Amino acid sequence: MLRTGEREVPRPGDGDVLVRVAGAGVNRPDVLQRLGKYPPPPGASPIPGLEISGTIVESRSARWSTGDVVCALVAGGGYAEYCTVPAEQCLPVPQGISIEHAAAIPETFFTVWTNLFDRGRLRFGETVLIHGGTSGIGTTAIQLATASGAVVIATAGSDEKCDACRRLGASRAINYHTEDFVAAAADATHNSGVDVVLDIIGGDYTARNLECLRLNGRLLQIGLLGGARATVNLSPILQKRLTITGSTLRARSPQEKGAIARSLHEHVWPLFAAGRVRPIVSATYPLAAAADAHRALEAGHVIGKLVLAP
Repeated sequence: MLRTGEREVPRPGDGDVLVRVAGAGVNRPDVLQRLGKYPPPPGASPIPGLEISGTIVESRSARWSTGDVVCALVAGGGYAEYCTVPAEQCLPVPQGISIEHAAAIPETFFTVWTNLFDRGRLRFGETVLIHGGTSGIGTTAIQLATASGAVVIATAGSDEKCDACRRLGASRAINYHTEDFVAAAADATHNSGVDVVLDIIGGDYTARNLECLRLNGRLLQIGLLGGARATVNLSPILQKRLTITGSTLRARSPQEKGAIARSLHEHVWPLFAAGRVRPIVSATYPLAAAADAHRALEAGHVIGKLVLAP
């Protein structure tokens, strides 16, 4: 259960900043934490919330000054009026994005960038299949992949959501309730297959994802909404020289997250300035209504992200 309460304002340690929170992004891992299925890593705040935006009110780092407006990836503590953050995990609020909506950037943009481009090596002209196209991860991945010159195929659970995927840049959107995504991806690629699959589902999607991949294809596993176990035929992995990789973000060190932040600032922040990518925010809730935001996310009707505004 989520309920509001009062705690002392946290104190920043060496190399940290204290942020007065203007917005906190709501993500699926927050729901899992509430259900007891995704405990915070050692040393992290037990308060939910993995991304924030706001104004720095105290800095113990030469990187940032009091009054700077930032968005930041955090390991916990985002659902609050104040939050401490390692300085290297902060980024300036992008040009053209409101301070509240900037809270919807860090978790998904960090995750998509490090998986789709660092680990997945998605390149210009390649084709990527993105599952959950209207999730926070999906809306981010469609935009970044399209901006990189890749061809995007996305899956979603309704015709309305498929329309949203196409508006974001997907060349083909598959309603997985009415179409088999393996057959639809084969049709969209003239039976040549896709180069990359970005999957938040796992479970019985795994074998089907491998079937979708072409020679030297890459399966990027970043979620397990459909379960952590799968039975697969290993032969296609050998025959098509496939790569299966996955990663988590929350438990990584500030130095690792800082490296991703610097890469985002170099490669993605200019895309914000040019209006080519943006956080897709479905709704903003008061912080006291965080439980309502979780219910909306669990109902499956959200396109993009939800933000809490203290």
